[in-house]
Amino acid sequence: MSTLRTNALEGVDAKNSITIVAGAGNVTTTNVQSGLIKAWMYYKQNTPEITDSFNTSSATDTATGNYLHNYTNSFSGSYDSRCLGGTSFATDKFLSHGSTSSSTSATQHNVYDISGSGLDDSFSSPNATGDLA
Repeated sequence: MSTLRTNALEGVDAKNSITIVAGAGNVTTTNVQSGLIKAWMYYKQNTPEITDSFNTSSATDTATGNYLHNYTNSFSGSYDSRCLGGTSFATDKFLSHGSTSSSTSATQHNVYDISGSGLDDSFSSPNATGDLA
């Protein structure tokens, strides 16, 4: 097995894009600057605690079912892609996850049960893509 060590990668056709060949000749091009996850966490709302994370400074519980995901390194804009997922092991209720507001340094996430009531979920796993400042 060979090891490649470098401090920088630059695409030939576009500075921030590289072509990746993944098994059986499958080829894809990805934008390295804005196409990768820049922040994520595994958050237990009902505790509350962050059990694992990347580029996450903290989570602030703002209300039942609502919390603020604070970033260690800010994004360059407020409208990057922010996603939220999770499940509840404590209830059989359907959950709805959403994000109501974003800034360059944080995203407000909301979790509701099927009746529309806020719910502190067993875990949530938000992530964000976009350009860091």
